[in-house]
Amino acid sequence: MRIVILTQYYPPEIGAPQGRLSDLASRLLAAGHEVTVLTAMPSYPQGKIYSGYTGLVSREEKDGVEILRTFIYPTRSAAFIPRLFNYFSFLFSSSFLGTFLLRRADYLLVESPPLFLGLGAIWLSWLKGAKLIFNVSDLWPDSAVYFGVISRDSAAYGLSSRLESFCYRHAWLVTGQTNGILSNIRARFPNVRTFLLRNGSDTKLFTPEKRTSDARRRLINDDKFIALYAGLHGLAQGLDQVLEAANKLPFEQYRFILIGDGPEKEKLMEKAKNLSADIVFVDPMPKDQIPDLLAAADVLLVPLARDIAEAVPSKFYEAMASGRPLVVVSSCEAAEIVKQHEAGIVVGQGDVSALADAIRTLRMDPDEASRMGENARRVAVENYDRAQIAGSFITYLEEHHSTGFNTKYETGYETDWSAGK
Repeated sequence: MRIVILTQYYPPEIGAPQGRLSDLASRLLAAGHEVTVLTAMPSYPQGKIYSGYTGLVSREEKDGVEILRTFIYPTRSAAFIPRLFNYFSFLFSSSFLGTFLLRRADYLLVESPPLFLGLGAIWLSWLKGAKLIFNVSDLWPDSAVYFGVISRDSAAYGLSSRLESFCYRHAWLVTGQTNGILSNIRARFPNVRTFLLRNGSDTKLFTPEKRTSDARRRLINDDKFIALYAGLHGLAQGLDQVLEAANKLPFEQYRFILIGDGPEKEKLMEKAKNLSADIVFVDPMPKDQIPDLLAAADVLLVPLARDIAEAVPSKFYEAMASGRPLVVVSSCEAAEIVKQHEAGIVVGQGDVSALADAIRTLRMDPDEASRMGENARRVAVENYDRAQIAGSFITYLEEHHSTGFNTKYETGYETDWSAGK
């Protein structure tokens, strides 16, 4: 099979879609299939094009995967207009240049958000004779409403909703990362073919066996209790509540480590200067360095700014696989998983006192913390291993490779396929 992955985000950028899609590309290649990635010049989250990438288009090969990169307007701003320029610049460049650069393909998988990229995917899938797979990692425009970017009664919401419907109805398959996402889509579009394509983690890379004394020394030189967050520092993560919780705990007993970058990082660093807490900000680092640090921490934090039922942040799966107890700040799907399997403690969004108490509880009861960490690891291996998830998806594509379905929406056809359960 020949598969095209269309995504705005891809390594060498660091982030959730970057890691997930590059992993999928590698596994498709290992299964004997040909993979081309059509993506943007790397600029996220710094808001500037990475060194070594210039011009309107570039072509490279990484571990057997062909990577085509096209122009994007880079920005670090979270404001509405700069983000639109960012999204539409890649939509137009990838659609136009992809017309000439891409060969015919069997499948074209597009990552959403950004939702607008679906327009380019529909055009390119039709042009190249590919079955369109619309991969939903976050529900838009609903998520934009949750975070106050747009209002539900605005023209922008109405237009985005129509675009969402248009994309789903022109996809051969709609994949979603969580049960909540797919349940939402099925309720509104009952005739759309769906597949549960979870994120998951590489449980051979993220493992408690990497909890070594050397890794611990990279985090701290004394016996403080370490609460660690690794990921994007953006509006959705609500990291300000982590800083406020840190301020409620004794400086001499706890250290909070935040690894990563994002549009809110500078504000968070300024806020931390005025707090009497041991808070350390660490710059983004290569993916292969993260597993050791996760395993070396005492508790791993998975905060969200607002309660979005369908949300399961990518860092959640990596934290589970690392065998450390989790503290989830939300009532999202990830929180339900933690409660069901007793893999950590769940607190309500914005409840800073409960967050501080949860971290204190895990420090005071190391046996319970260890039990929760073991539960987290077991569940990750059994249910959220990327090798199993990707294997199920690849098998599904292979089984439908020679069928007569075209890329258009087929009224009356509904199938619920699941992977990684």
